[in-house]
Amino acid sequence: MNALLVGAISGGLAVVFGAFGAHALADRLTPEQSQWWDTGVRYQAWHALALLAVGLLARQGVPTRSSGLAFALGTLAFSGTLYAMALGGPRWLGAITPLGGLLLIAGWAMLAWSARGA
Repeated sequence: MNALLVGAISGGLAVVFGAFGAHALADRLTPEQSQWWDTGVRYQAWHALALLAVGLLARQGVPTRSSGLAFALGTLAFSGTLYAMALGGPRWLGAITPLGGLLLIAGWAMLAWSARGA
């Protein structure tokens, strides 16, 4: 996985989704759905930056493959389920959201482990 590429795409999409939520969805979402959408965008944006850092560290020889994969999959699961629920998807998707969060936490832990010797 090319973490720089995935991070750049994810960051761009976070901006698109943020604008879409603020403009196209603003009057259509309940306050709860709007909060889900905003949380998804925020976590996606932060972890896009994390993926960029992983990509840059990988170029310096720091082993970051597992943390990058965890960030990418965690973002997809965490933000993706929040987006889906905000758009009217079934509430049971909320049971998957914490699994995405666990992957994000694991990504940070693996990144810390990899960076300890860098």
